[in-house]
Amino acid sequence: MIKRETYMRRIRPFIGNELVKVLTGIRRSGKSVMLNLIQDELVERGVDRQQFIFLNFENMSNARLCDAAVLHDEIIRRSSELGGKVYLFFDEIQEVANWEKCINSFRVELNCDIYITGSNAKLLSGELATYLAGRYVEFVIYPFSFEEFMELYCTVYPNTDTRQCFQKYLTLGGMPYLSNLRYEEEPCRQYLRDLFNSVELKDIVKRNNIRDVDMLERIVSYITANIGTTFSSTAISKYLKSENRSVSAETVLNYIKACTDAFLFYQVKRQDIQGKKILTVNEKYYVADHGIREAVFGGNRKDINLVLENIVYMELLRRGYTVTVGKVSDQEIDFVAQIRDSKIYVQVAYLLASEDTVRREFGAFDRVRDNFPKYVVTLDEFDMSRDGIKHRNIRDFLLAEEWN
Repeated sequence: MIKRETYMRRIRPFIGNELVKVLTGIRRSGKSVMLNLIQDELVERGVDRQQFIFLNFENMSNARLCDAAVLHDEIIRRSSELGGKVYLFFDEIQEVANWEKCINSFRVELNCDIYITGSNAKLLSGELATYLAGRYVEFVIYPFSFEEFMELYCTVYPNTDTRQCFQKYLTLGGMPYLSNLRYEEEPCRQYLRDLFNSVELKDIVKRNNIRDVDMLERIVSYITANIGTTFSSTAISKYLKSENRSVSAETVLNYIKACTDAFLFYQVKRQDIQGKKILTVNEKYYVADHGIREAVFGGNRKDINLVLENIVYMELLRRGYTVTVGKVSDQEIDFVAQIRDSKIYVQVAYLLASEDTVRREFGAFDRVRDNFPKYVVTLDEFDMSRDGIKHRNIRDFLLAEEWN
């Protein structure tokens, strides 16, 4: 188990206070491990483990507690037996009917510190916003970064260099459980396929009562094949029509929303940099884990430029950046990433193999007049920085402590 300090640094200031800590993210991204790390942190602060109550609602032995009233009574009973402050950890809370009322009740009735996890973004909409408005803080837990992957991979294969690690990361992605399979390709692919089916069935189909599963699968396949490419719901609708499946653009949007709610895909809007406004058409989408893409659909090496983009995008999210696609006149910048008053611009390419490619990638910044850092990120081993624009090998970019 690695410490995942990136997340712990953000969570630590809220440990022990009255805000409900909500950990969200795609299924099996490591949310349960984060609950264990938080418990370890509390023990280091002098809290007795006897004061912890931990429940995983995907465990069949807790099935009877998947009702708010039953869960409420059980926790009140157990808390009264413990006495003093209790620390409540609820894993996959969305399995509990009307859980929002229950959590809010604990917050009011008990001297407690509450942590919950869930695999769906709807967790923080609707009822929860009503019951816990202003009383919760959310942390999105992503699959492993390259740095985290390398840390664990090198415990299994100690003499692996950074380049070899990255080749594995390109193929397998960052789902934490892969270390238990010793990163062996076929078992890992099988695990990732099963994980994808679980996300599709439990977090998309069942949660959204989707009847036309074939249509959903076609839309998911289209988006996965076209990660990092701007397209509209109308474009998908037309594509499906060409395959003799008629579907409205609105239905396509609803299906995509169900996928983003399950954290399978992330939507990136386009921004007019000069006009400083968000554009409302032709977003891009990226997949939560490129290893799932390879295991289920294949083609990571064929589409390596898009997969590298995907990896960089997810790293920007992990570090807390708000990300858009930049548009300047007729040119596009892959990522405009902002955090507080800081901003960076990033172009991602496979290799700067020709002068035309160099001109295109570096030229994307020609009309950007500010002084924020500008990067071209590729797999090239040689530094081709020019005109104040920094060129970085993708491994170095991903492992850098900060970008400035």
